[in-house]
Amino acid sequence: MNKTVLIIGASRGLGLGLAKQFSSEGWQVIATVRTPQQADALSQIPRVSVETLDMNDAASVDALARRLEGTQLDVLFVNAGVAGPQGKPANLATETEVGHLFYTNAVAPLRLAERLLPLVNTKQGVVVFMSSILGSVETGPGMGMSLYGASKAALNHMTRTFVAELGETGVTVLSMHPGWVKTDMGGEQAPLEVETSARGMVEQVTKALGTGGHRYLDYQGDLLPW
Repeated sequence: MNKTVLIIGASRGLGLGLAKQFSSEGWQVIATVRTPQQADALSQIPRVSVETLDMNDAASVDALARRLEGTQLDVLFVNAGVAGPQGKPANLATETEVGHLFYTNAVAPLRLAERLLPLVNTKQGVVVFMSSILGSVETGPGMGMSLYGASKAALNHMTRTFVAELGETGVTVLSMHPGWVKTDMGGEQAPLEVETSARGMVEQVTKALGTGGHRYLDYQGDLLPW
């Protein structure tokens, strides 16, 4: 029986790479973009259906939940996020910039997951939040992008709260570090290609089906310190 994944934020970069990799392994892929004009590359991938979603807009999230009613997801992969005010130290970032960064990277993903959780297979489903090693309070400081790292630390914290409130369930939750990848955010100096990271992440997600619990790990399956 075909498995189904919903990827939030898949118009480019890692999200697009994940859609290609899941599709190549026979999954049915539902992939979201903020605007239909961003869906050209996605639309050319086999077994992919495209949905429009603004993760920061509660009405848009509700509309997506209604459109997908009756769909059972084996994996919900929340990839969408922003880099924030790169190059700015915290004392120079504006209230608006910091608010948008933390809302998009930490609050909106959890609100979306809570809204879509009823669609996730309760026996073996996996919910994945795209985190980062920069969000590790132990190892992230000093690695750069301090505000971005802080937003991912906040995501990790809120994810642990989300897991604590799940109760008895077979759903597995992963906080995933994709590695340092050649994307708009990672830059050309990054050592990893999108395809390598995506292949590794899909492998880890597939291994996690039905295992339960919550883990903070990278694309190779190595556990990371909180």
